Amino acid sequence: MKTWWFTENCYPHLPEESSYRSIRVSLPNINCDPEIASDLYNRYLDLWCACEETGLGIMLNEHHQTATCMIPAGPIMLGILARVTSTARLLILGNPLPNRSQPVRVAEEMALIDVISKGRLECGFVRSVPYEAAAANILPYRGAERLWEAHDLILKAWTTHDGPFNFEGRWYHHRQVNIWPRPYQQPHPPVWVTMGSAASSVKVAEHKHIGAVFLAGYPQIRNIYDGYRQAYLDTHGSHAPLDRLAYLGLCYVGENEREAAEGAKKLMWYMESNKVPPEFSNPPGYHSPQISAQVMNGVTRSGVPTQPKLNEQMAVGNVFAGTPDQVFEQIKDLWEYSGGFGHMLIMGHAGFLSDKDAVKSMKLYSKEVYPRLKELTANADPAELWERSQAMPPKAHVDLGNFGIEFVR
Repeated sequence: MKTWWFTENCYPHLPEESSYRSIRVSLPNINCDPEIASDLYNRYLDLWCACEETGLGIMLNEHHQTATCMIPAGPIMLGILARVTSTARLLILGNPLPNRSQPVRVAEEMALIDVISKGRLECGFVRSVPYEAAAANILPYRGAERLWEAHDLILKAWTTHDGPFNFEGRWYHHRQVNIWPRPYQQPHPPVWVTMGSAASSVKVAEHKHIGAVFLAGYPQIRNIYDGYRQAYLDTHGSHAPLDRLAYLGLCYVGENEREAAEGAKKLMWYMESNKVPPEFSNPPGYHSPQISAQVMNGVTRSGVPTQPKLNEQMAVGNVFAGTPDQVFEQIKDLWEYSGGFGHMLIMGHAGFLSDKDAVKSMKLYSKEVYPRLKELTANADPAELWERSQAMPPKAHVDLGNFGIEFVR
């Protein structure tokens, strides 16, 4: 199993919550002090560099007009990391393709980073979150179609080396496409695509891309992974390797339960601060009618309630927290239930968690959890794991009695 460490580069110094309606899109930027932002950016860069020192992969993303993530241009931050690191793999998850009017520019940016880093780029594509449709001035309808058309153009730009070509699609039209430089990795960098349902996993599997799932937990993870595995088997005639699947959750490892509880509660800022009104979280056309109804009932697309509690999020598999033994068992339980995955994406920093505590957790994970996860997956058989998971009864949460649930009550 490969582990990637992630922070969204938040700006946690917010005004009184009652003074604003949404943390995304419309929070006035007068609330962002450039001096504080500068310090935060450099702190986050140092944390990512610490990943390389501890043997973890580096993951970042981008969002727009929000204090939850101060990276509006992921390629710029990734370009910095490509230069200041030397061995760590660099995952951007990802480029919000439907919000970009120039997919060729994305192909160029990613090729540039791949060349600077000497082939360490892992390139992720995402549909983008619903909050940013208005900010990007796009209709949220048919975002998946735009994503895959942009994807096709980008891969063709990466792999065409005999001169310019023209591209005429439904959503994108480009002439004389001939990117310089071409990617360092051949035929192109590994591609990741996020998945939120069994239906959205089909095309990811057909392309043999890595399918990543965020905060789906026990209620949704098996359905999504099963969709991917079945599509992979139907298309390619073999079972999907474990390294084609990834899962993201919040994670804090402490020397003892009390320390872990304190760190995990600070990580929960990411969930607790996401105050967003319906016009941004549920724009017409972005979600299916079923999902739109769930959002209106107070559940986000990822299944995280609008007022989450730490013990509940641990029980559903969205947060992993405790001693090294407990965190390993928590991840292992979800891993077995889901049928296995080969990439663990951990959000290891959020809110007011100190850099010292974030690095301490990172080191504990790398030293005492990571080796056991590698051993767990080293000789695992994907077909056997899938079959075994199907024999387990469906569940929406786990009993954390063996994992120290008393420390988060």
